[in-house]
Amino acid sequence: MTLVERFSRLPARNPRVMIASGIVLFGLITIDAVFLERLPSAELVIAIGSSIVCSLCAIPGTPVPLAVRGSVAVVVSWGVTLYFLAGTDEIGVWGIGEIAALLLLLCSVCWRASDRTATILAPALALACMAVPTRDANPQEWTLAISLITLIVATFSLLLRAQRQRRFRDLAETRSVERRALARELHDVVAHHITGIVVQAKAIRFVGPQGRIPDDALERIETEAAEALNAMKRLVAVMRRAGDHEESGPLAPTGLGDLPQMARDFARTGPPVKLDIAPGVEARLPADVRAGIHRIVREALTNIRKHAADAALVRISLHELPTGIELKVINDGHRAAGLPPRARGGGFGLEGMRERAAAMDGRLDAGPTHEGGWQVQALLPLSPPGN
Repeated sequence: MTLVERFSRLPARNPRVMIASGIVLFGLITIDAVFLERLPSAELVIAIGSSIVCSLCAIPGTPVPLAVRGSVAVVVSWGVTLYFLAGTDEIGVWGIGEIAALLLLLCSVCWRASDRTATILAPALALACMAVPTRDANPQEWTLAISLITLIVATFSLLLRAQRQRRFRDLAETRSVERRALARELHDVVAHHITGIVVQAKAIRFVGPQGRIPDDALERIETEAAEALNAMKRLVAVMRRAGDHEESGPLAPTGLGDLPQMARDFARTGPPVKLDIAPGVEARLPADVRAGIHRIVREALTNIRKHAADAALVRISLHELPTGIELKVINDGHRAAGLPPRARGGGFGLEGMRERAAAMDGRLDAGPTHEGGWQVQALLPLSPPGN
């Protein structure tokens, strides 16, 4: 993972980053105050005051919107610069703390602000930063140095922005692919049940005129209709957000019966897999839930192959709890468990699994185990949402 990728995944509000930024900025202001103490009191107060305001605006993660904080810093910095340029001949009425704050704001705006805000505010911040050294009587060298630093910070921040936007696009594509798969799966599952309803209804047309309609025929129609309705309730919310483009090709039927073969295929090139599926649990699961479990297990095994190459054993368990069906995929690999959280979350497999579980009104969690391995745990309801 490159340095740009690591920075691009930092959350907008990180308490450690906020505290560290505040300490550094106000440490620089303290140093500025020592070097500027020779100035008359009025100029000193104005110079240090400008640094303090800009530093307060620059601390990331504060509740005040970034656009407001950046605008205040621009107005204050430019106002102080114009005041000193127009009114006095004092030498060195500027500090490194204000420049550091403006650079931090420039980075934040280029990185995280909306396109419109970044287009307007980023140039203003950059120019304000480059203008601060002009308060000196001989600003040439300082202005050139600060301008180069500003250019470097702006370039790096734009790279962060591009990386962040690309990650958002990849994440949206992952969700879209999963939703399109759910769309085709919904079609297959519901079509199967409705076909059964149609067959039973046609049979009743011939049985009905000859006498009493068999109760078992009506019961089968009711069961098939309930299964179709349950599947639709589980997936229709996700279907509303599906992408406009559909993937071609039918979905292969999947279920719990395919798990042993999947485990054997995985064990050919990876660690052995121990299956623990409660007897009779498959019969109690609707077809779409069985397919969802199959895909979660498949993605979990793929992640083990990619991120836990040192795993010696994989355990897959499926049991019925009072709250629903619990699926666990556990491996004893220490390599993935030892990675930092951001490195473990670099791909989109977990996001796809969570999307799959959410479509069935369930939830999915992943994280290290107490023994040092890694676990994917999904809890899926037996009854459809809303029932």
